Amino acid sequence: MMATIDLIVLGMLKKEPMGAYDIQKLVEYRNISKWVKISTPSIYKKVIQLEKKGLIKGEVVKEGKMPEKSVYTLTETGEKEFEKLMLEIAGKPIHLFLDFNAVIVNLDSLSPKMQKECINKIKENIGILKMYLAQNLQEKENIPKIPKTGIAVLKQQMVLVNTIEEWISSLEETF
Repeated sequence: MMATIDLIVLGMLKKEPMGAYDIQKLVEYRNISKWVKISTPSIYKKVIQLEKKGLIKGEVVKEGKMPEKSVYTLTETGEKEFEKLMLEIAGKPIHLFLDFNAVIVNLDSLSPKMQKECINKIKENIGILKMYLAQNLQEKENIPKIPKTGIAVLKQQMVLVNTIEEWISSLEETF
């Protein structure tokens, strides 16, 4: 899991130098935590770790009346680590962890009324996620500065949510 956070941070710094706060804001803006297990507070710790490992280098800068801040860039070692992680993570088996599957496998231990209630809650959350993704796609699809790769991930999430929505409807019919 840590390698994923490393890759996100190194990838952002490969594109342009920035401070830990800017990385955190970008992670929030791109809603990366919706599709990769990453918490925003972990970004600050990660930046410090990556600097200690010599993968990134911080330089203290002061702009106008703003307080000093460290701006990070990739080192040569960081560049190599970025490429290594890209290949490593791309080569890993794909796992789809859906927390609600713990509910699905236990549905037959509930009364029919409770089964329907659980399925409805999951269905409702799928609907919320779908609305969120649709809105996010609509807002960001035509903004030129949003990377094509970011839009591709949003579209992937939409395909998955549509498939899960179809699946839950067919499951609903069996209960």
